[in-house]
Amino acid sequence: MNGRRVQGSLLAGGGQGVLRGICNRTRRPLEGSILVAPSLEAGLYEAIVAASAVVCGSGGMTGHMQSICRGRGIPVLRVDEADLADLVGEVMLDLESQSVIIGAVRSTGTPSLDDLGSACAVIADLQDIHTINSCGPNAKRVDSFFIREEFLCLAAGLRPLDSLNGGPAEITAYGRAVADRLCVFVQALLPDQRLVLRLLDLRSDHAAAVTERASVPVEPNPEMGLHGARWLLGSAAYRDALHAVLDSLRERLGEEAARVHLSAPFLNDEREFAKLRAHLELPADVPLSAFIETPAAVHATPAICAAGASELFIGMKDMVQFYLAADRTNHLVADVYQTRHPAVMDGALRVVESARAAGTPVRVFALGADLAHYLERLPDPDGYMMCTAELRQVLLQPDPDPAAVPGGVQLRTQEEGVTRGRLLKWSLDLDHGGSHVG
Repeated sequence: MNGRRVQGSLLAGGGQGVLRGICNRTRRPLEGSILVAPSLEAGLYEAIVAASAVVCGSGGMTGHMQSICRGRGIPVLRVDEADLADLVGEVMLDLESQSVIIGAVRSTGTPSLDDLGSACAVIADLQDIHTINSCGPNAKRVDSFFIREEFLCLAAGLRPLDSLNGGPAEITAYGRAVADRLCVFVQALLPDQRLVLRLLDLRSDHAAAVTERASVPVEPNPEMGLHGARWLLGSAAYRDALHAVLDSLRERLGEEAARVHLSAPFLNDEREFAKLRAHLELPADVPLSAFIETPAAVHATPAICAAGASELFIGMKDMVQFYLAADRTNHLVADVYQTRHPAVMDGALRVVESARAAGTPVRVFALGADLAHYLERLPDPDGYMMCTAELRQVLLQPDPDPAAVPGGVQLRTQEEGVTRGRLLKWSLDLDHGGSHVG
């Protein structure tokens, strides 16, 4: 992704992860533009509701105009006022990194579904499954939906560490509550689709934000601290909760429970993978896939496959961060954080080639802006993972106005828009080091 990146703070989320548009610096409405203004005020109402996104130089999350944007699913990004003058012409708004990219290279075109392979949708809630599966016949090309356990907890109002630090009854109740959500998700799947659950991966700073009773250690660098497989290996309570999940799924879904797969987060090597599977005491018929997102895991990919990983997922965002020693939450090193850096591409290539040699399915996460680049340089992985909004663009080819799509899913009410905005904000906080939960 080329171009200068202007870091900001997301005040209101929207339905897309990445969008492009022409900057509108006037006070007049310009349909589909990105409105640029020092502040949001009532006099800008018509310009705001006509915009696809808003970039402003001041304001918070609770202003009246910000609330209107949230209700309508219009993203709002606040940047330093000094940066507003540079926002002219076409720019790209990247909600994943809460930034604006100036002078970004446009994609050469929408990749075809044949290029994409079997697609995996990265989702935040049940609505995302409905959004993908309402995209007409091409929805069948999506064979899996990927969700983090933390998002299930948010949707169900759960506080995982509080529950896991309680007694056996609380642990079992937590597992059954997670299973309840999974059952609802499975019922929304099309035939031959499956659901991949990334096991609980709360960094200490995120855990502190969603915990009321449990003690959370203070770590100087949570991103490289006690989370992922490292934390899971030390928790007997989580093992018991996961068994409550699996038992409940089998009770309620029968053979359909096999449509729910598990994925191990933040692994370094085959020893961690094998120890985790043994620690969790998973039945032999329960598949466990592995996330490859560190240089060590790239090096160990052949051994992780040999250890029995059912599938591999390449987490490109973390790969970039660890390969380039560039914190993706730090705007001071945003220019260093390059999703197409040769070292990163070499790591991804090694994983794909090792997985193919072992006969292990492998999927690559890609932002929409990078997909064409990855397609050119990676030798036919089994599929790509994409955020819901970006994958929807590919499935519709070209994407018409959602109002014109029969059965299309839209944000129909302000309440629904607020819920989606909160989910997106919370997911961005998880990915980018924030602590806001509301």
